Amino acid sequence: MAGQKQELPVSGEPLAAVESPMTDATNKKKKKSKKNKHAEVQVPQEVVEELSSKEKKKKRKREEKEMEKEKEEKKKKAEPEASNGGESEQKVVVTGKGAEEAKYAALTSFAESKLPENVLDCCKTFQKPSPIQSHSWPFLLDGRDLIGIAKTGSGKTLAFGIPAIMHMLKKNKSGKGTRNPTCLVLSPTRELAVQISDVLSEAGEPCGLKSICVYGGSSKRPQIDAIRSGVDIVIGTPGRLRDLIESNVLRLSDVSFVVLDEADRMLDMGFEEPVRFILSKTNKVRQMVMFSATWPIDVHKLAQEFMDPNPVKIVIGSEDLAANHDVMQIVEVIDDRARDQRLIALLEKYHKSQKNRVLVFALYKIEAERLERFLQQRGWKAVSIHGNKAQSERTRSLSLFKEGSCPLLVATDVAARGLDIPDVEVVINYSFPLTTEDYVHRIGRTGRAGKKGVAHTFFTQQNKGLAGELVNVLREAGQVVPTDLTKFGTHVKKKESKLYGAHFKEIAADAPKATKITFADSDDEN
Repeated sequence: MAGQKQELPVSGEPLAAVESPMTDATNKKKKKSKKNKHAEVQVPQEVVEELSSKEKKKKRKREEKEMEKEKEEKKKKAEPEASNGGESEQKVVVTGKGAEEAKYAALTSFAESKLPENVLDCCKTFQKPSPIQSHSWPFLLDGRDLIGIAKTGSGKTLAFGIPAIMHMLKKNKSGKGTRNPTCLVLSPTRELAVQISDVLSEAGEPCGLKSICVYGGSSKRPQIDAIRSGVDIVIGTPGRLRDLIESNVLRLSDVSFVVLDEADRMLDMGFEEPVRFILSKTNKVRQMVMFSATWPIDVHKLAQEFMDPNPVKIVIGSEDLAANHDVMQIVEVIDDRARDQRLIALLEKYHKSQKNRVLVFALYKIEAERLERFLQQRGWKAVSIHGNKAQSERTRSLSLFKEGSCPLLVATDVAARGLDIPDVEVVINYSFPLTTEDYVHRIGRTGRAGKKGVAHTFFTQQNKGLAGELVNVLREAGQVVPTDLTKFGTHVKKKESKLYGAHFKEIAADAPKATKITFADSDDEN
């Protein structure tokens, strides 16, 4: 210690004889170590092996628990998107006669619905109903007419599909059934019709219900044969449905459950007249369900004409136009003639591996055809879907894109809504759409299921009339607004066209309609 004199050993005395506090502690440790070593030797080998085995088991169990915990955490993160359409935290507004009654309380689990096991069989992969399902089922199962405003990927198909199945089972509980369908689902595009059909076919199979999907661009004969053999559910596009009705092949007099999916898109595409014709052929005593991403004037008028005076209306999120905030929006003001080379440069940036999914949007069918050839000639593996292609080719292109064997797809707006295309990393708008609403739906193909996405958009002089609306969309989502875009002006005109009813709710219901030009095609113009 400091201040004390330490005695040194005398000559001839070994150093080990002198013990400082440090050396004393060291010796004690050595003695203890020897004792422990001696003790270890005395433990039988079998006991040592048993202890070692137990330790290994404990370690393995700890690792398994940690892995299980990690899986659960990942599952919890993914589930709101997979089963709830990413809307678990969005505002839900329910209005309509008796909406506040206890019997219409939102479901918190599938079991709470008290539906038969075979009906809920298609829901077994989901943890709980999505918001649109949990709020709409109590009303639909009670026979109420319903309007649902919800974005793509919200679980809408099963939201109307499960109640439709229950409706048909109650109608046919005698077991005899009928040759004519009881349920009708109208869709604006072939691809969405096929997607709905896949879901309803799987959901109806355990209940013994048969469904058929009818659309233009393919042979009528297999569709006619299936209808004549007897079906419970018909899913179709307006053009082919009308054709089959006028040919006396399809009779809708027994249809008492009717669904209009993507109603706003259906009317935007010029299908109002055939939709009215088809609805007039269904049973006068029917349950009507209408789903729409927005609520323009003409959809509102259609609902007033064909639904009960007091339908239930469920809004998930908002009726207003808003872009997905998980998508990074890049808007590039560009000369029209520079787009081809710029597209190649972007593909070299975003699609260098040629393995990730990239979706390129064109405005017209002829433009999509040209882009597909242009990209293929320059060594890119690309496919396309548009109205000029036969349905078999469209289905094949979409399948190749979905499975990833050809992850570069050129499409018109037939792919902008409703389609469940997983893991699209990048959307490139080669041509800006005719409306900002379609722009929002296009870029919504990426940034899904909680993932981030990129939308790169070409904006040209010809699009300047939509600059103000696009600026608003970008600002609402907290995106960068390029200076070149604001040079076109940021004024937003109030529109009286049905295309923009969702933007300006103050437009009167009796506002005059804009003249719409429609193009002849079997089922869709894109």
